[in-house]
Amino acid sequence: MAAQKINEGLEHLAKAEKYLKTGFLKWKPDYDSAASEYGKAAVAFKNAKQFEQAKDACLREAVAHENNRAYLFQLAYEQAGMMLKEMQKLPEAVQLIEKASMMYLENGTPDTAAMALERAGKLIENVDPEKAVQLYQQTANVFENEERLRQAVELLGKASRLLVRGRRFDEAALSIQKEKNIYKEIENYPTCYKKTIAQVLVHLHRNDYVAAERCVRESYSIPGFNGSEDCAALEQLLEGYDQQDQDQVSDVCNSPLFKYMDNDYAKLGLSLVVPGGGIKKKSPATPQARPGGVTATAAAEEDDEYSGGLC
Repeated sequence: MAAQKINEGLEHLAKAEKYLKTGFLKWKPDYDSAASEYGKAAVAFKNAKQFEQAKDACLREAVAHENNRAYLFQLAYEQAGMMLKEMQKLPEAVQLIEKASMMYLENGTPDTAAMALERAGKLIENVDPEKAVQLYQQTANVFENEERLRQAVELLGKASRLLVRGRRFDEAALSIQKEKNIYKEIENYPTCYKKTIAQVLVHLHRNDYVAAERCVRESYSIPGFNGSEDCAALEQLLEGYDQQDQDQVSDVCNSPLFKYMDNDYAKLGLSLVVPGGGIKKKSPATPQARPGGVTATAAAEEDDEYSGGLC
């Protein structure tokens, strides 16, 4: 079966080369027919799992379409990229798919360009997260330029989570802010609250309490935020963090509101430690009586009325 498909592919290649030849009575190559044969050869080689030959056929198809000024050459470049993916040559695959997406943009098909970029991001995400972030951000920009804000913010969310996973918190904070601005623009206010939680967790992992507090303060202008459970939880979290009360911070971060966020943000909450390691509240001991009927607790209070500390 494989040998038959390989022979079929070679036959199509031979036909394509024939269409490209010129002679005394044929002054111009037949690029359209050649492109069609290259495409058929690519399919035959792919079915035979000869991905290198399939990729080469796709590239030749792309060149033939390009010479014929036909829009299909972008698709041929993208298909060549997918052949490279089958060969586990992911960086090279992404490079070709990016090239195809730029051509889609130049030819006025931004939706197809965005889909190609997103596909490239998914391919490379586990191998090169930094490149995937770039591709997702590019995709978001394409959608945003087309005023398709819901699609744009979805891709920004993917970029933000990858940045958090890579502990690139400065960039993550900016990315989440952009998400939040778009959700506010499309009036999806409950998601704005969740993005504020994500922002605060990122800022606290950056050891920037001031920025975290400012995020909450600025979010009071979002309809419904003040008085929401998100707002109350964040105020409690910031209070515990400011007072270096690890118990209070852990209680907030272990609440369902935080634990059922996107996994990357839930992990930020569970790993959050207050400055200096924090102080743990001790279980109150049973007061011990001193001679004269005065308990140890009462005596300590008489000795120092501020012995309770800050909490």
